[in-house]
Amino acid sequence: MDKTTIICRCEEISCEEVEEVISNGGRTFDDVKRITRCGMGPCQAKICTSMVAEIIHQQTGLSLSEIPLPRMRMPLSPIKLETLATNSTSFSAVKSVLDDVEIEEGKVR
Repeated sequence: MDKTTIICRCEEISCEEVEEVISNGGRTFDDVKRITRCGMGPCQAKICTSMVAEIIHQQTGLSLSEIPLPRMRMPLSPIKLETLATNSTSFSAVKSVLDDVEIEEGKVR
């Protein structure tokens, strides 16, 4: 793959940048993400995950099954897209069905 190939279109991360992280000890997608922001754009790593895994495989010799997938995390509290689109600094959280769930002794009541 050419060094200038864009791996993460959302954050404009090149193959060369990913390879640099790996040459400095990165071994997982999360390692690459922490250094480059690869996978942190609007698609949330849906497009670049497999390409980053392939580069890690080529550079380290790890099999694809040994390379962990990126951790997907839910937002702390969902917010309306309108808030994001308008760059608003004040927002109200979207009510979730999980807001009404009560847990007692590790079990849902």
